[in-house]
Amino acid sequence: MIRRISSCLKRFRKDEEGHMIIEFAIIVPAIFSMFLASVEFGIYSMRQMFLDRGLDVTVRAIRLNTGIDEDNDGVVDLDHNTVKQMICDASGVLNTGPANNCDHTLRLEMEPIDPFNYVGLSDDIDCVDISEPINPPRGFTNGVEHQLMIMRACVKFDPVFPSTGLGFAFDKDGAGKVMMVSMSAFVQEPI
Repeated sequence: MIRRISSCLKRFRKDEEGHMIIEFAIIVPAIFSMFLASVEFGIYSMRQMFLDRGLDVTVRAIRLNTGIDEDNDGVVDLDHNTVKQMICDASGVLNTGPANNCDHTLRLEMEPIDPFNYVGLSDDIDCVDISEPINPPRGFTNGVEHQLMIMRACVKFDPVFPSTGLGFAFDKDGAGKVMMVSMSAFVQEPI
């Protein structure tokens, strides 16, 4: 039996008719899927960079109280929607297209942190799931002067190639959207 299989494989190896079709059928899909995965990863990296930039620009504005504290009482009174709009304005690519509208897919968490008894944000990330009923944002507290704050932003987006390569490997919610998270810590500066 082994001799028969070995002789068949030797004949197959020596036969030169049509051997390129088999190599083509094996190699091209692998190369094509690597190409699609690299495009998906490049676009994912670009989105992550813009989310990080938008969060950093907004955190800097909040931290330095640049025109935010209108009462001059040392308390920056911002609501979730105002901070979310600031991040969306500073991160241009996240706000492109009707499916990737930053206003509808971005969710924030901002909490004061005790530096001597650190307890970070929960592992359960607060993110928007369009396929489920909308819940109000949880854990959004404004800080006061000299207070250490931590902010986490979660945005959902549609992968470019959802059924191939890296787009297929992403964890998706009920609406087929992928989650991206960025965090930043800062201290409220005095006025």
